[in-house]
Amino acid sequence: MQFLLAFIVAAPLLGAVAALLPAPPGLKGRSPEQAVLRHGVTVTGVILAAAVALTLGFDHDAPSRFQATTDISWIQALNIRIHLGIDGISLPLLLMTALLFFLCAVYSYFKLPEGPSPKAFVALLLVLESGTLATFAVLDLMLFFLAFEMVLIPMYFLIARWGGAQRQAAAWKFILYTLLGSVVMLLGLLLIGLNSGTFDMVALASDNGRALTHTTQILAVLAIGTGLAVKTPMWPLHSWLPDAHTAAPTVGSVLLAGVLLKMGTYGFVRILLPVTPDGMHTFAPYLGALAAVGIVYGSLACLSLARKGNKGDLKRLIAYSSVGHMGFVLLGIASMTPTGVNGALFANIAHGLITGLLFFLVGALKDRYGTADLDTLAGATGAALYGRAPRLGALLAFAAVASLGLPGLAGFWGEMLALFGAFDPAAGLSRPAFLTYMALGAFGTLLTAAYLLVVVRRVCMGDPKAGPELTLADVQRYEFAAWTPLVALTVLAGLWPATLLGLTDPAVQKLLAGGNA
Repeated sequence: MQFLLAFIVAAPLLGAVAALLPAPPGLKGRSPEQAVLRHGVTVTGVILAAAVALTLGFDHDAPSRFQATTDISWIQALNIRIHLGIDGISLPLLLMTALLFFLCAVYSYFKLPEGPSPKAFVALLLVLESGTLATFAVLDLMLFFLAFEMVLIPMYFLIARWGGAQRQAAAWKFILYTLLGSVVMLLGLLLIGLNSGTFDMVALASDNGRALTHTTQILAVLAIGTGLAVKTPMWPLHSWLPDAHTAAPTVGSVLLAGVLLKMGTYGFVRILLPVTPDGMHTFAPYLGALAAVGIVYGSLACLSLARKGNKGDLKRLIAYSSVGHMGFVLLGIASMTPTGVNGALFANIAHGLITGLLFFLVGALKDRYGTADLDTLAGATGAALYGRAPRLGALLAFAAVASLGLPGLAGFWGEMLALFGAFDPAAGLSRPAFLTYMALGAFGTLLTAAYLLVVVRRVCMGDPKAGPELTLADVQRYEFAAWTPLVALTVLAGLWPATLLGLTDPAVQKLLAGGNA
């Protein structure tokens, strides 16, 4: 187990180095390009297999205990250690990350985005995977920061070199926002480490903030929370996200929504809730308010983009939907209750699966139509996707109803539990304020249903014989291979939520109790 977790974190880096080397003569296949893409599929597949093995070897009777731990002194003068471990909170995120990277590698093998060398593309993808996996596995504040920052450069180049229109501006906006947020976050992490005498996240969580004064906790939450809120992204620090998603290649959008956004909310749960509980208690009402505004704002922005004549880009619409969905995650965290935090963690996974699928589907539509502009896609009478490409239309409708929170699918449980958490927040928090946030969140679910149903009506319905003749390819085999696991897991998590909640709940109970439960 120790070896597996260390392997999962380090192997993508070794794979990235190998991707840049010349392929052995016997492994080139039809071309060096094909060889390096096959290398990407192989490495991400091995990582996924290791993550599955780690999950099977995980002691499911003790999900609140850190397992597969490695603890080695690294920088002794600062008491910084190479400390790895997983519990019921981090394991689902680790597994989902490994899965999404493998599916993106498979998809890219058949549909590589236009850009420079495939070697560089595969290498950047693997560096990005290592950084995201490390973020969910490390248990030292400085290592967390390094892993958190490690993803910025590869994602910048994926957007800037393999993206679409306006990719340079979008890439610069992405990296400037996130770098500025990270500088502030580093100050907060140093504040905690230097005042408590350790950067070890397990020791800090067990201490539950007793070594930190109330003022120190408030400053730490303000600094770290700002950096995490940019990555989440929380309204009003979200403006980099729509541009980045619109410009990114399909796999870049999938990974940005499915994995990178989760790093921010994971930081709130793993660091701020257990390490600075008093500071979080002070800021929780404000976090809840911003989350509720984000839910409504994101939904209204999507509704505006979905309306006929507004020239809304479908990728941009899905990006704005992420602002709303991540608002539910933040609202659950702000409640500081086991119900709300479990809902936030569940919504994290559900959003990764469903929005990852949506970006795959929108990318496929853009490849077929040559645009993601909703007015162009829908035409005068509707794009009639049901008649022209029935399987693609059915998958888009499925992803839409999953995203709007249809009971029986994964999107339902996280949002419902987050609202329940707001209904009865932690002791000392203003219940009238959180009831207002809950009402705004519930209103946001209605708006979400409205804009997604408008999208389905405009893109999927209509007369296939009306308008210009268009031969449209239905779902290809490689697309089925990349999308089917996301569909299956969305249904599985919706029908058997206890599969995920059974892992997270004991760990959340212990985390909120300061390591004493």
